[in-house]
Amino acid sequence: MITRIIIALFLLLPFYGNAQVRPLYDNDTMLMLPEVRVTARWKNDTDRYHYNQMKFYVTTILPYLDAATKLFKEVNSKVNEEGISRKARKQYVNMREDEMRTQFEDKVKALNVTQGTLLVKLISRQTELNIYKILQEFKNPLTAIKWQAWGRVNGMNLDRKYNPDEENDLENIMDELGYPLPPSYARTFVN
Repeated sequence: MITRIIIALFLLLPFYGNAQVRPLYDNDTMLMLPEVRVTARWKNDTDRYHYNQMKFYVTTILPYLDAATKLFKEVNSKVNEEGISRKARKQYVNMREDEMRTQFEDKVKALNVTQGTLLVKLISRQTELNIYKILQEFKNPLTAIKWQAWGRVNGMNLDRKYNPDEENDLENIMDELGYPLPPSYARTFVN
């Protein structure tokens, strides 16, 4: 057992740039590793619980996020094609909305308010727009106002662009899950 530990230490030795081997006595040596500070990531168990719960919620909504951002990119590219009439544009948007509704409506309705809020924030993050502007552009201003009122009742503001500086935990979770911050955001905070 001790032999395995010693072998493991010598295998890890190259990764510790400041490690030193000092002789103790005539034929004995001791490995001196650099001092390492260990700090807690969370202030208390409640903060850790909230972080883990948020991570669970984010992993739950990732399929919906992926589908929504993929749909947004497809619709945006189709709508911005030259020569497409306003009527054809509206028909295409309605057709794609109906497809998404039949595929995901029951699942999205089953989400709780926190998961819905996170989904709205992450869609805003991935599309780099606020949801209110997306609704205004692809649907109409009255629909955007209706959903903004619903969002306000539930504690959300759809007319607000995602700010990664205010969402440190969410950014850490997204980085862990392989969703880096889109390049248009200038990342100014340090973890």
